[in-house]
Amino acid sequence: MDKKEYIYKELSRLTWSSLLVFFPYGSFFILLLSALDYFVTPENFLKFFFYRLAAASIGVAAYFILKKVKEKNRTVQLIAIATAILIPSIMVESMIVSFGGHSSPYYAGMIVVIIFVLGFLPISVKVTAASLGLIYGIYLFPILLLDSISNVKVFINNNMFLMASALGTFGWRYFYQRLIVRNLSLEYDLSQEKERLKVYSTQLEDLVQERTKELAISEKWHKSIFDNATDGVIVQDKNGFIMNVNKKACEIHGFERDALIGINVELLEARGDKKQIDERRDQILNGASIIYETEHYKRDGERVVLEVSSKAIEIGGELYIQSFYRDITEKKRIQEQLMHSQKMESVGALAGGIAHNFNNILTTILGYSELLLEFSEMDETSKLRVRNIESAARKAGVMVSKLLSFARRDTHDIVPLNLHDVVNDSIRLFEGVLDKRIGIKLELGSALHNVEGDPNQIEQVIMNLMVNARDAMPDGGLITVRTSSTEVGKEQRYGTPSFIMPGKYIVLTISDTGCGIPKEVIPRIFDPFFTTKEKGKGTGLGLATVYGIVKDHKGYISVDSEVGKGTTFSIYFPLSERMTLMVGKPQVVSTRGYENILLVDDDVDVLNFIKEILESQGYQVMPVSNSLNAIDMFKANYDTIQLVITDVMMPLMEGGELIKNLKQIKPNVRIVVVSGYSDSSASRDKLADAFIKKPFESAELLSTVRRLLDTGRKLPLY
Repeated sequence: MDKKEYIYKELSRLTWSSLLVFFPYGSFFILLLSALDYFVTPENFLKFFFYRLAAASIGVAAYFILKKVKEKNRTVQLIAIATAILIPSIMVESMIVSFGGHSSPYYAGMIVVIIFVLGFLPISVKVTAASLGLIYGIYLFPILLLDSISNVKVFINNNMFLMASALGTFGWRYFYQRLIVRNLSLEYDLSQEKERLKVYSTQLEDLVQERTKELAISEKWHKSIFDNATDGVIVQDKNGFIMNVNKKACEIHGFERDALIGINVELLEARGDKKQIDERRDQILNGASIIYETEHYKRDGERVVLEVSSKAIEIGGELYIQSFYRDITEKKRIQEQLMHSQKMESVGALAGGIAHNFNNILTTILGYSELLLEFSEMDETSKLRVRNIESAARKAGVMVSKLLSFARRDTHDIVPLNLHDVVNDSIRLFEGVLDKRIGIKLELGSALHNVEGDPNQIEQVIMNLMVNARDAMPDGGLITVRTSSTEVGKEQRYGTPSFIMPGKYIVLTISDTGCGIPKEVIPRIFDPFFTTKEKGKGTGLGLATVYGIVKDHKGYISVDSEVGKGTTFSIYFPLSERMTLMVGKPQVVSTRGYENILLVDDDVDVLNFIKEILESQGYQVMPVSNSLNAIDMFKANYDTIQLVITDVMMPLMEGGELIKNLKQIKPNVRIVVVSGYSDSSASRDKLADAFIKKPFESAELLSTVRRLLDTGRKLPLY
């Protein structure tokens, strides 16, 4: 306990002991003074003796009660002090009232009570002041209430003596209490010093033994920390020769401890830049603490990427270099994957933008080719030339579609499907163009759950990977297609790529026994237009398309390859619990019409082409190449316009914002969006009633317009 608690406890103990003496001694003294009553007022002797006997009895009873009290708390103590004050005070006041009142000589009894009680009991200054007030109140108030003061001088004299006694006793009590507290404080300090000396004595006796034990424990402790550290630790001398290594350093390098001690650390360096190694060592020996990355050889010849933290230490007057080695091979691989993913996103955005603009050009070429063939009188040679133009434009459209697939901006229908059905269909298609020297082995898992995706796009993924596998085996080999289910948890299994988020997946694996992919090429295989094939044998869009489709299906793709041993692509599709649902598209009988249509597109060639198609079928078309002008024209003619056809990517105001403005003017107006890709805000936010992807054929445009005008219902935004 602290000093304050000790003093409080000791004062309470002293007060309690004083009360146990006060009650029997005070009771005896009260009875002893009955002889005074006999001489002063014989006529009141018996009555006063009864008063004294009652007070003495209460005091004796209080003594026996206090002796039996077990819990000596503050409340019981205050009650006992109050009893010690009230009993004699009330007794004396009873005598004063009965004999003389304000002029009674028994007022001196109150002085005796003050001196006796407050001088006997070691109570605090606050309790002393309260006690004096209580005693004086017991004396004064009954006289004022029950007595008529006739002798004012005697009354004042008695009060002055009583107050002087009270003040004198209070002062004495104050200084005596401070003396007690000071003594207790010194006593506490002495006891504490004694305890400290006792502790010091014991400590000194055990110090030699403890220091001996500590030295032994310290040696084991530091050895345990050194050997069991999660980082590799290597201590080398100033020339680079290894003096000590821990277990982790041995595990990282694959060597036993004895094989590492004594060799120069430069032998482990894979980068072998001796000048840089010497400069780094000099910096450390000159007092610098440096952190750097390096590569070391392992026993099996593999390289491990390490983060090294080194500083100089002094042992026995000699300088050594202590280095902590942390294996960051996996961390670097994840960083490279992240950088690759970010690069692919950037390239995808660029490819998507280029493809969108190119689609506008293709729309014009294909559209006017179709108009020439249908409405122009040409000889067969001219028609053949137009068809060649149309064929070339369609081939360009296929390439644009691949770019959009890579950029994840292409149109697709996501439905629940059985992956085995798509695999089997793809294998049947591929077997017809397969070299007889190449075999296909299917290892399909049993009872797989559905995945959600576009069957055409997944089929494209499978076909592209199998074509790559075939091309990697010009002398024949084996293509293995496997499916399985797996669950990726927070703690991923060995062999599962670290970038795959936790969840349940269906894994599609396509392996070959071909030439493999060099490690330096793997980071670029998904880049668009990157190919290792000979000129004219590949566009470099196959794997880029695969990457885009897999990402668009919220999946993951990884590659594992070794030169001369083959390549394995693993695709992780999120598992789906939905059932397959097939929905058919409505058929249109006639494409002709008479309605008024507002046409908006910033590309004048596309604008004119669509205008000619619609007008050839009888529609009244209002062409506008500017979004702001389109709003003005719509305001002027909104009551006669039944349909709006608009592009999305336009200057001044995009199509999505334009549609919102038109809907505010006429909420029930029907709107068809025409765009190069389907992830625009207008289609994504369901603002349009129908969507047509560029490039398109006139029949698709006319049938969509007719269905929308006839049914008045939204069409699926594919």
